[in-house]
Amino acid sequence: MVEVKIEKLKNLDEKTLRELIDVYMSGYKGLEEYGGEGEDYAREYIQWCWRRAQDGFFVAKVGDKIVGFIVCDCDWYSRFEGKIVGAIHEFVIAKEWQGKGIGKKLLMTCLDFLEKCSDTIELWVGEKNFGAMKLYEKFGFVPVGKKGIWVRMVRRRQNL
Repeated sequence: MVEVKIEKLKNLDEKTLRELIDVYMSGYKGLEEYGGEGEDYAREYIQWCWRRAQDGFFVAKVGDKIVGFIVCDCDWYSRFEGKIVGAIHEFVIAKEWQGKGIGKKLLMTCLDFLEKCSDTIELWVGEKNFGAMKLYEKFGFVPVGKKGIWVRMVRRRQNL
């Protein structure tokens, strides 16, 4: 069994950004409609995530190689909830590392982080990303709405 380390991303230099873009592009193979318009989009989006939520940007590593990441924001205003909530902006595992428990470890780290700041956590997931939805449901998220190709899911502490 491969040892996976989960750690907070310390800085976003060009080398690290390139690794994250590769993970992002790999993770969305087969689900491209949810992964944006290619590497330029991925670069801008990951940089936005970093600016938005540096304290909650966690990576999964095998050795020194990043194989997945999750972006957890403690200070997101949800217009649907009408208040500040915890939010998961991005969560992706490189295709070849999916199904090995890495996503579960990253999600648990993120939930531990977000539960310190909010009793409500929201995310949006692609409507055909059934594997991700199933994982979220195992962790107490429920679908509460839909907009276009996106399903909004929420986890409320009182429902656990």
